[in-house]
Amino acid sequence: MEIDSGDTAWVLASTALVLFMTPGLALFYGGMVRAKNMLAMLMQNIFAMGLMAVLWVLVGYSIAFGGTNDWVGNFDFVAMKDVGMEVAEGLTIPIILFATFQMTFAIITPALITGATADRFKFSAYAVFIAVWLVVVYAPVAHWVWGGGWIFDLGALDFAGGAVVHINAGAAALALAILLGKRRGWPREGMHPHNLPLTVLGTGILWFGWAGFNAGSALAANGLAAQAIMNTFIAASSAMVAWTIVEWLKDGKPTTLGAASGAVAGLVAITPCAGFVGTGSSMIIGAAAGVLCLLAIGLKTRFGYDDSLDVVGVHLVGGLVGALLLGLFADATINEAGADGLFFGGGAELLGKQAAASFAVLAFSFIVTMIIGKLIDVTIGLRVDEDAEEIGLDISQHAETAYSFSGIASMDRISYDRDLEGS
Repeated sequence: MEIDSGDTAWVLASTALVLFMTPGLALFYGGMVRAKNMLAMLMQNIFAMGLMAVLWVLVGYSIAFGGTNDWVGNFDFVAMKDVGMEVAEGLTIPIILFATFQMTFAIITPALITGATADRFKFSAYAVFIAVWLVVVYAPVAHWVWGGGWIFDLGALDFAGGAVVHINAGAAALALAILLGKRRGWPREGMHPHNLPLTVLGTGILWFGWAGFNAGSALAANGLAAQAIMNTFIAASSAMVAWTIVEWLKDGKPTTLGAASGAVAGLVAITPCAGFVGTGSSMIIGAAAGVLCLLAIGLKTRFGYDDSLDVVGVHLVGGLVGALLLGLFADATINEAGADGLFFGGGAELLGKQAAASFAVLAFSFIVTMIIGKLIDVTIGLRVDEDAEEIGLDISQHAETAYSFSGIASMDRISYDRDLEGS
């Protein structure tokens, strides 16, 4: 096949859209933490754009898309060897563009984890963790699903990353939240968002960028991309409405944070489904995610793990909702490369495949993350000390502050430096 300029232009734009989602995520999370941890949250997200890109070019892409092994790729494409401007096999875009588009997914996936570890994750430990995690967890899972691995061969479907991105990151977030332990004072003390307008702005950027995330995964400017972008928007909308209604009935007030979280839950759930279901099905999937993810965020209180910004409730549960409901609502008339789900005459076969793939990724990511996290903990340590946590990660980890309130922050910095000198 030859390179198509229209398809190439759309995937170029989609690559930029997905990259823009990571700063959007930084604002979404940053507005929800306390003011003293704002820059630390931004730094963890933005730093992923640098470190993950370098590692993706060096080894990540090759592990994900090299070779034909069922479990892990090879090193044929190390440092983008033989990855150039020629057309990608079976596509109409340059292979270097496909690799770059996939790189933006590899950037945002570990960044998603930061919401669960907010306020207490040592930056050095975070940097080491995401570097190792990309190589030994993310890239192999991407190979299983998109690189011709065992999940691909099984016939399970994942259009844009329900398993690769959201279940994967959500399971890792749960493991790290358990390893790190609870924030000081949680759940006794209120730890309210310090700037919800930033969270709403981040939601808008994520929603905007998700057009590239899902519709861009068609890898062509065609009818499938058009269907995927409609599905993406309507699922987010129905999830927002469903979350808001249930929250209103449950707690007596609809909240801005709830509306924003509902929209993201719908975006997460439709990610694996966007190119395999129709518009009506997308609305149902979004609404289901809005309700189920709202209920799921209460699990952290019941089971005692401190998932600071509800990554488990929104991304892990939302990813599972979308992946499993795809087994019910998949429609082969939308995408002939897909299959029919239970409600479209395909029986329960696809649902079984979706469940097997989803829970395999969940278990793999959780267990391997536990191992990586424990090794880091016994070497350089995962968590900041009590004084650093008390003063905030902005000052203790980065010697900066997001806001200056009449010199108070600078006085806190001076006091903290003196304490360090005296210890």
